[in-house]
Amino acid sequence: MSPATPELISPRSPRVLAARRLAKRNFRGKERLFLAEGPQAVREAAGHRTGAAATLVELFTTLEAAERHADIVGAARDAGARVHLAAEQVIADISTTVTPQGLVGVCRFLDTPFEEVLAARPRLVALLANVRDPGNAGTVLRCADAAGAEAVVLTDASVDVYNPKAVRASVGSLFHLPVAVGVPVERAVDALRDAGVRVLAADGAGDRDLDDELDKGTMGGPTAWVFGNEAWGLPEETRALTDAVVRVPIHGKAESLNLATAAAVCLYASARAQRASGGCRSVTGN
Repeated sequence: MSPATPELISPRSPRVLAARRLAKRNFRGKERLFLAEGPQAVREAAGHRTGAAATLVELFTTLEAAERHADIVGAARDAGARVHLAAEQVIADISTTVTPQGLVGVCRFLDTPFEEVLAARPRLVALLANVRDPGNAGTVLRCADAAGAEAVVLTDASVDVYNPKAVRASVGSLFHLPVAVGVPVERAVDALRDAGVRVLAADGAGDRDLDDELDKGTMGGPTAWVFGNEAWGLPEETRALTDAVVRVPIHGKAESLNLATAAAVCLYASARAQRASGGCRSVTGN
């Protein structure tokens, strides 16, 4: 074992037991810590800061993963994280995946106050209202990041964005853009509209067609898309809060689109319209 290799941690260590408990929402909320699993998530966590503090607090790694991803282990150390070498079974006990990749990070909560999201004058926002599946929430976050959105907002009735499945599904995007959580949908819609953002509900039964909206040139301004529950969509009272209810046209024989696919279509439509009018940042920020 080289001098740079971290010491082996016992499976009965309090650090291991504390990390294992973060799979449960009540412990995450109490400690304001969550798990990031796999090379991509840990790499992004190591390079992220929450205010003045590094986001990555601890890293558990197998010897094989530490050797394969020496750059990530080095970045974790540079960020001030405690690095622990662990047996594969210890990593399996901490991890929530069937086939762990040998790296599990413990990270500080990184959500942004909703007021800060508004103060930044966002031009493209994804608002998740009653989205309950963590995989869908993480995938929509990834889509929003890829489309160049400036923020994602999860209402108080939506899934915990720090659920391990949501973190994995975001594939690192959780660390790329501001995420506000626990915002009542009425407050979110009203505040975004007051900030000059047009609020659109994405709904398969919408009375406006996305292609028509693009053709009419109405999509170039600041926009927030509201995405609803996977099973029942958006309730009437939520649709009534928005400026328009827009459907993604189905040109083939498919019955519908799933939540994440519809979100990707809507967000990219807005991003394209905004870039055409000189308004939307590029994905690289250039």
